[in-house]
Amino acid sequence: MGQTITKGVFELVAEANEIVEEISTEEALSLYGKKGIKFVDLRDIRELQREGRVPGAFHCPRGMLEFWVDPKSPYAKAIFQEDLTFVLFCGGGLRSALAGRAIVEMGMENVKHIRGGFAAWCELGGVVEKE
Repeated sequence: MGQTITKGVFELVAEANEIVEEISTEEALSLYGKKGIKFVDLRDIRELQREGRVPGAFHCPRGMLEFWVDPKSPYAKAIFQEDLTFVLFCGGGLRSALAGRAIVEMGMENVKHIRGGFAAWCELGGVVEKE
């Protein structure tokens, strides 16, 4: 007999959205390029190569986020130690919700994620650069 999943991914995302601020694509577009705001792209490198990237966004693969955020980690990245508002996004807004929850629970403040992710960004005409 297989595993019994008692809480699905959409339930986890709904719970995450109670902890991390989910913003609309319109709000993300209004924040883009502003001082003190850093967009963080959580997508896999293959997604960036295939679909393009948001210029100026910091790329952090989802699997490394907690390690790069923690200043005591041997993998810590200086960008996450700065006093910035971090706007996370992934392909569709699910991974960024879960990632946002994780780093808020680690103690980070000023964390948001984009509802609909990169797909919604593109749909509303957000700037994208291709390789």
